[in-house]
Amino acid sequence: MRKMWQLNAVAALSVVVACVAATAAADDMGLSPAGAVSATLGAAAPNVTSKSDGRSSYHHLWPPMRFGWRIVLGSLIGFFGAAFGSVGGVGGGGIFVPMLALIIGFDPKSSTAMSKCMIMGTSVSTVYYNLKLKHPTLDMPLIDYDLALLIQPMLMLGISIGVIFNVIFPDWLVTVLLIILFLVTSTKAFLKGVQTWKKETIIKKEAAKRIAQICPEPEHATKIPTGSASVTNTKTLSDEKIASVLKNVYWKEFGLLAFVWMAFLVLQIAKNYTSSCSMFYWVLNSLQIPVSVGVSMYEAHGLMSTKKVLSSKGSQQNSPTAHQLIVYCIFGILAGLVGGMLGLGVGFILAPLFLSLEFLHSATATFAMMFSSSMSVIEYYLLHRFPLPYAAYFVAIAFIAAIIGQHFARRLIKWLGRASLIIFILASMIFLSTIFVVLLKLSSFESTGGVGISNIVYKMEPYQYMGFESLCN
Repeated sequence: MRKMWQLNAVAALSVVVACVAATAAADDMGLSPAGAVSATLGAAAPNVTSKSDGRSSYHHLWPPMRFGWRIVLGSLIGFFGAAFGSVGGVGGGGIFVPMLALIIGFDPKSSTAMSKCMIMGTSVSTVYYNLKLKHPTLDMPLIDYDLALLIQPMLMLGISIGVIFNVIFPDWLVTVLLIILFLVTSTKAFLKGVQTWKKETIIKKEAAKRIAQICPEPEHATKIPTGSASVTNTKTLSDEKIASVLKNVYWKEFGLLAFVWMAFLVLQIAKNYTSSCSMFYWVLNSLQIPVSVGVSMYEAHGLMSTKKVLSSKGSQQNSPTAHQLIVYCIFGILAGLVGGMLGLGVGFILAPLFLSLEFLHSATATFAMMFSSSMSVIEYYLLHRFPLPYAAYFVAIAFIAAIIGQHFARRLIKWLGRASLIIFILASMIFLSTIFVVLLKLSSFESTGGVGISNIVYKMEPYQYMGFESLCN
């Protein structure tokens, strides 16, 4: 365990060095005239940058990168948001966006882009940590590559559809739906956590009774509740989970996921250079269907023919039926649609979805989140939606925080023997995101791109413009 922690620390340090180098390179290339030196001297970064596609007059507000209470407070919130978000499998976007807008001072669109950078840092760090880990009960990786390959293509297809609805729907409606979704999912996750906690309590009591019958001495009986289950269990949990990364990765499934990622990235970038509702625009949109459906059907065929199994189901190794696989794919499309429509990261959708389907959710949800967030970051970078020095700094914080959060969370779970802690962290992150979103909307005004509660009430009067837009405009 100490050796793995040292490797994680070295990796985190290398990311910081890389981020510093990227900041210096950005300064040399003129991407940010302030550069890395402005972080200590207090020189202002460019405050306004126009969108590069030439079709929008929206101007980005980028605050100066100087040391002060805003940077300190934002870094602390970002650190804990990334640490707990990595454990719950949600990434922390619901915490990052309000922090970047309310504390650091970015405009809403730049806050969203910066949040994707932090989510990418969190997910890459968590995936790196999980690559070495084995499944707790099966001789398989902790990350369920087959589940990711089944749902991820449909999820990305749903995101593309949801983005269209996001353009059409007004901001107030998106806000209301977002709050409702957060409240429902956090409540369900909390109730699931309570149910799991009760089951764990029963199991621990039964284990204590069995060992008390074998070893009636009081000194043995008092030691059982403090451990995860028993000394032998702890040893197997710590020994069996560390494996070689090269042997623990399903490279075929990983390659197919990379192919889907690349195909969607190319299509999305090409769409940015076409006019909305043009023939070429709809052709590019329709090309996403055969890519996503084809890969998911290939994976579904392998699962039905018992050549593959869903390790996230644990010891339940029955081959899924065609009906179950269709339902999983439909859930993937719906989850992506909701995420794209409400502007959420896939972690906030996949983690509760996997939990409700009784999958081991955290590692696989973060693995899927790595693909979607990295694709968004590349798109935002090409559109000049975020300042590179700020992004490098917050990515480094998220990367380090995720490794530390994973390390201490797993040690705490081993010590207490309560895997339900992950579910409670998931519920807490979603609920906190609800509070932060409400605070963000309460403090927003039309001048900063927000909706404002008074504006929502005013627009709900009869015959008022409700904010619905046309996709083609």
